[in-house]
Amino acid sequence: MKFFDQLQEQTRAARQGLLEVPLIQRGARGDLTRDEYIAFLSQAYHHVKHTVPLLMACGSRLTDQQEWLREAIAEYIEEETGHQEWILNDITACGGDAEVIRRSSPNLSTELMVAYAYDTIARGNPLGFFGMVHVLEGTSIQLADSAAGAIAESLQLPEKAFSYLRSHGALDIGHVEFFKGLMNRITDPADQQAIIHSARVIYRLYGDIFREVERQAAFPQTEVA
Repeated sequence: MKFFDQLQEQTRAARQGLLEVPLIQRGARGDLTRDEYIAFLSQAYHHVKHTVPLLMACGSRLTDQQEWLREAIAEYIEEETGHQEWILNDITACGGDAEVIRRSSPNLSTELMVAYAYDTIARGNPLGFFGMVHVLEGTSIQLADSAAGAIAESLQLPEKAFSYLRSHGALDIGHVEFFKGLMNRITDPADQQAIIHSARVIYRLYGDIFREVERQAAFPQTEVA
């Protein structure tokens, strides 16, 4: 079995746990409030703005034998640069204040997911970062386009409020195929296990971001610890 298929199989339970998060299920049905959608975008901004720095950090830790992977990371960097600004534009299109979001701090769950990714690169196996890539891009393919359509219809928001979701939906299929090819070139068992472990953790931490957004919507005056 090729490694990408192993990665899919060995993270199946964690992936299902993410898909069962109530806010994600409601988003797929279009059953979100405008404030919940803006809150989701706000936390997306706070982790997406780290994508390029994380890719750079990962590339800096690779060995000479992994130069082929560093070249792939350079392609990712070119593709991902500036995506956080798309999210701020979406927030503006929803009637939110993008500059307030830009200056705000992330929720604890978002901060922890980003910190885990940096720590994996700096203290563990840098290839573990690809577990995060697997989670975020794979989840987007499954949910983003359908969620964008459902939310747009239910909230009567303009199409320009969904550039982030649309760009990470069907348009991201090429990214996933590119990622699949990279993963199938990784043959070292230690590298493979690092990616699998990281993906399992990120599925949990990413789910926590949605859980915290939903809790805050239900209890807006309560500080979530």
